[in-house]
Amino acid sequence: MIDHIKGIIEKKTVECVVIEAGGVGYKVHVPVSTSQGLPPAGKEAKLFVFESVGIYSGGTTLYGFETEEKREIFVLLKEEVPGAGAKKALDYFDKVTKSLPDFRRCVVNKDVPSLTGIFGFTRKTAEKLIVSLKDKIGAVAVSGREKWASGPGTSPENDAVQGLVALGYRENQSREAVQKAVEAASGGKTVEELIKHSLRYLQ
Repeated sequence: MIDHIKGIIEKKTVECVVIEAGGVGYKVHVPVSTSQGLPPAGKEAKLFVFESVGIYSGGTTLYGFETEEKREIFVLLKEEVPGAGAKKALDYFDKVTKSLPDFRRCVVNKDVPSLTGIFGFTRKTAEKLIVSLKDKIGAVAVSGREKWASGPGTSPENDAVQGLVALGYRENQSREAVQKAVEAASGGKTVEELIKHSLRYLQ
């Protein structure tokens, strides 16, 4: 079994890369978030790999991720969520990489509103993710800090999100914009200031 591949990127698209390692060119399917983070063709890269064998064709497809923990999250999505084959699991994965710590917390806490509002899942999908992963994802080691640790309660950030929603923006877009505004701020900001600065990321 292949654990990881390290070599020169020969070709890169949004959905896959070809990496030459040891004289062999490996075609590795990647989520959009991984593709965007990889260097251009001609540069070296390392991907942690998951091998999937087709039930009918018998062929092996490789899926690659920047870290082992991201690969583990993908495997959970693919193997544990009913009806989530590799393609659907990649779609789910790109949504949850907005914040893996927050995603894990939302699943463990059965927080449907945050899964729909922050990550953009439908209510039906959010409920399915909770049922499928709540007893398993807690054991997954996820690095980084939560971006929305306070949850959907009252805070300047959440009030700013609700203000943007009232202006007609989608909640998941609003949360991303507010988070960017918070990260760009040198200090605390009022709700009005957060909305003003967040609008720059929504144009």
